[in-house]
Amino acid sequence: MRGWAARRAVTGAVRVLFLSIVVGATAACGGGAVGSPELPVPTFADPSAVAAAGSADSDGALPDDCGRLLSVADLSALFARPIDSVTVRTVRGVPEPSVGRTGRVGCRYSGVADPLKGSTLLDLNVGRYTDAAAAAKQWRVNSAAERASEGNGREVPIGSAQAMIVERRDETVLMVAYGIDTLTFVLPRAATGPRPAADTLVDLALRVLPQVAATAPATPTPARPVAPVSAARTTALDDRATGRPQS
Repeated sequence: MRGWAARRAVTGAVRVLFLSIVVGATAACGGGAVGSPELPVPTFADPSAVAAAGSADSDGALPDDCGRLLSVADLSALFARPIDSVTVRTVRGVPEPSVGRTGRVGCRYSGVADPLKGSTLLDLNVGRYTDAAAAAKQWRVNSAAERASEGNGREVPIGSAQAMIVERRDETVLMVAYGIDTLTFVLPRAATGPRPAADTLVDLALRVLPQVAATAPATPTPARPVAPVSAARTTALDDRATGRPQS
C-alpha cells in the first residue's frame, strides 16, 4: 500500500508540473501576438560623435533594406498591431549632385491585415549628403516650402537634430536634419492611433536616427561648396510635385 500511495503521489506531482509548463507556454505565446506600444525609447549621440566613431562594416551608403532602419516588428508594436500585420517596401533613390545628395532610400510600411489591409501606415524617406551643411540647407529649403504650402509648421526638440512638424489635411509630416542625413516621416491620419500624431512621429524618429547614423562614413566627408539656392529650391519643387515631402 505504501508503494502504491507513493507512486500515486509522484504521478500527481508530474501532472501538476506538466500543466504548469503548458499554461506558462500558452500565456507566453498569446502575449506576443500583438505588439505593445510601450517599447523603450533608445538614446542617440551627437551626429559628430557618431560620425567619428563610424561602423566597422559601414561603407557610408544607406541600407538597401528598410528593415535595418525600422523593423516591421517595432512598427507593429508602436502601433499596437499584430506582429505579422505589417510589411515594408524599400525603394532606392538616385544621387542629386546639384544639392550635394549622395544617396536616398524610401520606405513604405503598409498593413496586410484588417482593418488597415492595403493602407499605408508610414512613409519614411532618408537622404544622405556630402556634409552636414548640405543636409541642413536642404532641410531648410524643404521646411520652408512645406510651411508656405500648408500654412503651418512648428519646430520640435529631438536631441541635437533640427526637426519640424507640419500638419496636412490627411497626414502629419515630421522633417528632420541630423548630421549628413535628412529624414521625412509621413503619418496618415487613418493610421494614427490614440496618441497624438506628433508624439508618435517623434518616437519613431528617436528609434530611426541611431540606425541611420550607424551607416554613416567612419570619418566625416570633406565639405564641398553648397549649390546655389535656386538649384536646391528646384529640387524641392520637383519633390513637391510627387505629393510627398522628399529628403
